[in-house]
Amino acid sequence: MKEKQKLIDFIQSVFPMPLSNADEIVALFNLKEFEKDDILLREGRVCNEYYYLEEGFVRVYTFDPDGNDVTTAFASSNQIVFELFSFFKRVPSGETIQALTPCKTWFITFDQLQYIFHAMPQFREFGRTILINTYALLKQRTLSMIRKTAEERYVHLLETSPDIFQYAQLKNIASYLGVTDTSLSRIRREFSKNK
Repeated sequence: MKEKQKLIDFIQSVFPMPLSNADEIVALFNLKEFEKDDILLREGRVCNEYYYLEEGFVRVYTFDPDGNDVTTAFASSNQIVFELFSFFKRVPSGETIQALTPCKTWFITFDQLQYIFHAMPQFREFGRTILINTYALLKQRTLSMIRKTAEERYVHLLETSPDIFQYAQLKNIASYLGVTDTSLSRIRREFSKNK
């Protein structure tokens, strides 16, 4: 289990449980590695894999009615990555998940996850906590897009997720923040000037 120690630590940090239970859970996870630009999930396919991202950085995106690529999320090491709606509702995904760096993941399938949910109350609580945290982040992001200025969203992103600026292209960060590339460049210049 040593090769899965980070996954065990992650599970224990989200929902502490006896080590024997954590070992039983991680035994069902399998290794999958991705190269930079590989697709973990393509829009239009049903999400069947629930990933723990041990190392790497990914971007989630879709397209607007004009065909513009719009980034909806980023994820970095030590996070769960999957398209929640597609995974649980068993419908085609409206988003694509792409590796922005080489990624090392551990994954379980939908069927395996259902099995653990029913067989192990501790994993059910872990899963419930992940869903609550995911929903809370989504709600905060939605409110931020409505209530905060582009400058405030930029500063918040810089403070909470500085690694995004290391791995993601500026045009993807701009679309995530809901601004044009030009606006993001202006915001960055003004922020640097005022520092």
